[in-house]
Amino acid sequence: MGSKAVDDLIEASSGVHFSGFHLENTDPSASVVEQPTTSASEHCFILVILNILHHTSGVAGGAASGKTTVCDMIIEQLHDQRVVLVNQDSFYHNLTQEELKKIHEYNFDHPDAFDTEQLLSIMEKLKHGKAVDIPKYDFKSYKNDVFPTRRINPSDVIILEGILIFHDPRVRDFMNMKIFVDTDSDVRLARRIRRDTAEKGRDIGMVLDQYSKFVKPAFDDFILPTKKYADIIIPRGGDNHVAIDLIVQHIRTKLGQHDLCKIYPNLYVIQSTFQIRGMHTLIRDARTTKHDFVFYSDRLIRLVVEHGLGHLPFTEKQVITPTGSVYTGVDFCKRLCGVSVIRSGESMENALRACCKGIKIGKILIHREGDNGQQLIYEKLPNDISDRHVLLLDPILGTGNSAVQAISLLIEKGVPEHNIIFLNLISAPQGVHVVCKRFPRVKIVTSEIEIGLNEDYRVIPGMGEFGDRYFGTDDD
Repeated sequence: MGSKAVDDLIEASSGVHFSGFHLENTDPSASVVEQPTTSASEHCFILVILNILHHTSGVAGGAASGKTTVCDMIIEQLHDQRVVLVNQDSFYHNLTQEELKKIHEYNFDHPDAFDTEQLLSIMEKLKHGKAVDIPKYDFKSYKNDVFPTRRINPSDVIILEGILIFHDPRVRDFMNMKIFVDTDSDVRLARRIRRDTAEKGRDIGMVLDQYSKFVKPAFDDFILPTKKYADIIIPRGGDNHVAIDLIVQHIRTKLGQHDLCKIYPNLYVIQSTFQIRGMHTLIRDARTTKHDFVFYSDRLIRLVVEHGLGHLPFTEKQVITPTGSVYTGVDFCKRLCGVSVIRSGESMENALRACCKGIKIGKILIHREGDNGQQLIYEKLPNDISDRHVLLLDPILGTGNSAVQAISLLIEKGVPEHNIIFLNLISAPQGVHVVCKRFPRVKIVTSEIEIGLNEDYRVIPGMGEFGDRYFGTDDD
């Protein structure tokens, strides 16, 4: 597959969620004589950065190894995530007049042909959530300032494709998982001959000459040696669907796993989707009306509650269906109650009642003074709470001090620590550390992990005073 497949994919994708780059000039008339063949469209390295986690994967392969197919399949299977494609071809150096005079002797497959410093700068900015402008290289003039730059926004998955991505150790340092696409050299050469003769109008002699002069030496000298850096080797390239599925599954797992989840096995962050991200965007927007804030908060709260209920113990149960068949399922946990931290936590009660008919809900009121001075003001809990599993409700986990006091009260009332599930919409890392270290057997279920706390101990980016916005008691 050539650049047309990528171009088609770009056109079919949303500009906001997906950005791609032409791999090379595909005009056959312009490439027959004047444009030298490079392996830029043949060798493949794919760098995948999951910005939320700073997790990186790389894929490498030889000439015509099936790299474009691998790229397309990864993007296609990650259709519900924000994916950005960046091509190393965009970072070729501008050629001097002297180099242009000897264009057929210029080796586009050499590491020095690329502006690696600019590539590193771009990737560093993307990694830290900054938008960047990527040049588009013109293979007619051999300049990167002929076409307008392409604006790239930070995304969940960044795919960096190019012929020499594994060559520079600084670029490799971005990668947590490195994959090499391994295809027989005879198969790769046959693919190249078929493509160049059919799509670019070249004769076989010209193809073989370019292959022996530039492509094969570059592979032997710069690409094949990087195979030793691979964590995974994929035989047959894009034809290996099992390997591609495993890679995509790994990426999805990492997307749904915050770094803190690796430290605290009792922390659960629900997997992000465009729907969840869209709802977060609305409730975090200071301009959102109270009606919309309540509507989308309720939707998110329902998702968190359902996820939390999934962590309760179940017993196997068999029922007879209307067809007379036996269905083996599970029975819900019967001994359950909710406890809301007044007053923001009360916003989560309706979702809990909608999921658990007739559930008992207790209340705790804690006076908050900045980072210190937490004082228990009021508590009303079911008399038999020690015999129940407890869902503790508070939409925002900030410093963790209020949560610690609430959990401590539940334990004093006889609730086993492992019977408590703490549900919230957003969690600051500081609060997660405090609660998880103090109560390692309490499960925390949240929809997003925040950046942190500001000097006023408010969660950032956050969503403001949740209770005021939900119940309409804010200053506005």
